[in-house]
Amino acid sequence: MSTKTPIEIRKPISGDVAMARTLDEMVREGELYEKLDGKRVRCYACAHRCLINDGARGICQVRYNRDGTLFVPRGYVGALNPDPTEKKPFFHILPGSTTLTFGMLGCDLHCGNCQNWEISQTLRDADAGLAPTPLTPQQMVTLAQRTRSQLIGSSYNEPLITSEWAIEIFKLAKEQGIRGIYVSNGNATREVLEYIRPYVVGYKIDLKSMQDKNYRKLGAPLQHILDAIKMVKEMGFWIEVVTLVIPGFNDSNEELMDAARYIRSVSPDIPWHVTAFHPDYKMDGNDFTPASTLIRAAEIGQEVGLNYVYAGNLPGSVKNYENTFCPKCGTVLVERFAYRIRRDHLTGHGECYQCGEKIPGIWS
Repeated sequence: MSTKTPIEIRKPISGDVAMARTLDEMVREGELYEKLDGKRVRCYACAHRCLINDGARGICQVRYNRDGTLFVPRGYVGALNPDPTEKKPFFHILPGSTTLTFGMLGCDLHCGNCQNWEISQTLRDADAGLAPTPLTPQQMVTLAQRTRSQLIGSSYNEPLITSEWAIEIFKLAKEQGIRGIYVSNGNATREVLEYIRPYVVGYKIDLKSMQDKNYRKLGAPLQHILDAIKMVKEMGFWIEVVTLVIPGFNDSNEELMDAARYIRSVSPDIPWHVTAFHPDYKMDGNDFTPASTLIRAAEIGQEVGLNYVYAGNLPGSVKNYENTFCPKCGTVLVERFAYRIRRDHLTGHGECYQCGEKIPGIWS
C-alpha cells in the first residue's frame, strides 16, 4: 500500500511464535471458505484460493486451519487513523470528507516497496509485526462518529484477507449512515467481492505492473488483478485504480500505455492515479519518482482516452493533474492541493455546473 502506517510505531512482539500465539487468540471462524476431506479447507478470501491442511496457514499467514475449521482475524487493529478520503486515494467519493481508516496484520503479497511492511509482513518477515490493539466494531463506529468520518476504510495491509472482520464493522456502520471502502491490491475472487458488496461502496485497486514476471515477484499473477478490475466494475462498486510509478520497474512508456489501455477497455470513466514512489523497505536504494515521470504517465492516460487521470504524492509539481475536470467542456470541477480541497462544484450535484455533463462517482 502507498500510505505510511498512521499510528505510533509500537515495539514488535518478540519472535514469530509469540506473535502467532497472540494473533491466533484474536480470531473467529471464517465465512469465506469451504471444508474438504481430511480436515483440509479451501479459502477464497483472495485469489490464491489456498488449500490449507490441518494445522497450517494460508499464504497470508493470518488465516489458519485448526481441526478442519478456518480461523480468521477478528477484534483488533494494527493501524488506525482518520484520513482525508483523497489520501486513499479516492477523488470521486465525497471530496473533502474524512475516512476512518484501519488496518490489521498480514498480506497475501510480499511487495519489496511496501510502505506498511511493519504490519503487512507479519509472520513473514522477522522484523515485522506490531502489537495488535483490541477494538470492537461498536468502538470503531463510535470513533468514526467522533471524528465526523463519512466513511470507514479497510487499508494499510490487504483488506481482502480480513474481510469477515471488516464486514462486522461495516454492517454496524451502515446502520449509522457510514459507508465502507476497500483499499486493496486487487487479488480478489468473485466470492469475496459478492460477500463485501452490500457494505462496500468504493474499491481502490493497485495496478502495480503490466508485466506478469514482475507481478509474480510480488506474489500473484497479473491476470488476477486484471480480472478483479473488470469484476469490481461490473459488480457496481465505485472503482479507482492506482499505479505507483517506480523508476526502472514499471515506468516505461510501453508499460504505462498498456496499463492505461487496459483500464480504458473496462471503462474510460475509471479514475487512474499515477503516484510517486519513495524508497522504502527492500527497495530503499531505488530512485524517487520525478514529477516529470508522473506528468508523462498522466499524459499517456489522457492520450489513451481516460476521462479522469490524476498524478499524486508530489503536490504542486504535477501541473493540473490534481484537479477534476469536466471531460466534455474542460471546466475545473474540483481543485485540489495535496489532500486539501480548494474548490468543489461536485458534492451534492454530481454534474458539471457549466454544461451539465454527468460526472461519475459518489457525490452525496
